[in-house]
Amino acid sequence: MKPVGIYDIIRIDEFSSTPKYQQIINSILKAIESGRLQQQDILPSINDLSYELDVSRDTAEKGYRYLKKTGVLGSVPGKGYFIKNTVVNHVLNICLLFNKLSAHKKIIYDSFVEALGSNAAIDFYIYNNDFSLFKKLLSSKQEDYTHYVIIPHFIEGGEKACDIINTLPKDKLILLDKKVAGVDGEYGAVYENFSKDIYTALHKAKEQLSKYHSLKILFPQNSYYPHEITDGFSRFCQDYAFKYKVVSNIKTEELKKGEAYISVMEDDLVTLIEHILQSNLEVGKDIGIISYNETPVKKIILDGITTISTDFKKMGKMTAELILSGSRQHIEVPFMLTLRASL
Repeated sequence: MKPVGIYDIIRIDEFSSTPKYQQIINSILKAIESGRLQQQDILPSINDLSYELDVSRDTAEKGYRYLKKTGVLGSVPGKGYFIKNTVVNHVLNICLLFNKLSAHKKIIYDSFVEALGSNAAIDFYIYNNDFSLFKKLLSSKQEDYTHYVIIPHFIEGGEKACDIINTLPKDKLILLDKKVAGVDGEYGAVYENFSKDIYTALHKAKEQLSKYHSLKILFPQNSYYPHEITDGFSRFCQDYAFKYKVVSNIKTEELKKGEAYISVMEDDLVTLIEHILQSNLEVGKDIGIISYNETPVKKIILDGITTISTDFKKMGKMTAELILSGSRQHIEVPFMLTLRASL
C-alpha cells in the first residue's frame, strides 16, 4: 500500500541547489534508512509525482530510473513503482553548504561527489556569502544528517560564525577551505593556509617578480576572501624590499610600467586586462599579472595568465575521504604556482 503522507516523505526543497531528481532519490533513500518506507510499499506514479512536486516528468522519471537501476525500486507494468529492496548499504546523508558557486567551486563539488560514490545523499545549499542566510539555513537544517560540510566565507558577520557552527555535533562536522576561529571540539577540516600560501607562491616567483619595482594586490573592501591573504602579501613585500599597495578599486588605479598586479577576484582581473590593453602596455613586460585560482581559460588568455591556486580537485577528494574514513584530521591542501607569459 501507499504510505500515508507520502509527500512528507518525498519532497523538494526549492532553496536547495541539489538537482531535483537527486532530491527525489535522497528522500526515498533516507525514508528507507529510517524505516518510513517498507518493502512492497507503493510509490506515486511518475505523472502524480511530477504534478504534486511541480517538477518535469523527465525529472521524476530520472529519479525513479536511478533507484530501479540500483535495485531499490521495482515496477509492474500498469501498476507502477514499489519498494523492492530495503537492504541497502548505509546511506551517507550530507548537508553541503557552499558560500558561492564558481568555476573552481564546481571542481570541488564534482570531485567530492565522485569520490563519495553512489551511496551518498547530498543536500546542497549556497548562501551567497550572506551570514544571515547561512544562519537561517543551518538553524533550519538540524535534521538527521550524518555530516555537515561547510565552506565558511562571509562578506560580513563572519565573526559570529563560530557560534552557529558550534551548535552542530563535532563528529559530523567538516570545515572546507577555511578553518574558523572559535570552533571547538574534534572535527574534520580540509583547508588553505592563506597567509603562508601566498607568501610561498610569491617566493617561488621571486625571480620573475624581480623585474618589477612595485607589487599591488587587488583586494576589494567588500570581499569574502580572508584578510590573511593581504597579511602574507605584505610580509613578502617587506621581506624582499618591494614597494607594495593593497588596491581596493582597480577602476581608479593608474597603471604604470614596472608594476605587477595580483588579482584575487575574477571581475577585477577582467577590468585590469581591459585597462592594460587600453594603455598600450605589454603584459609580462611592462605590467605583470598573477591571478588567484586556476581555471582552464587562464591557460589561453594573453598567451597564459600566471596563477596561484590550491588544488581544488584534491580538496574535494580529501573531504570525501575524511567522511568515508570517519577521520577528524585537519589537512592543509597543497598550493601551487603556475608560471605563464603574464609575469
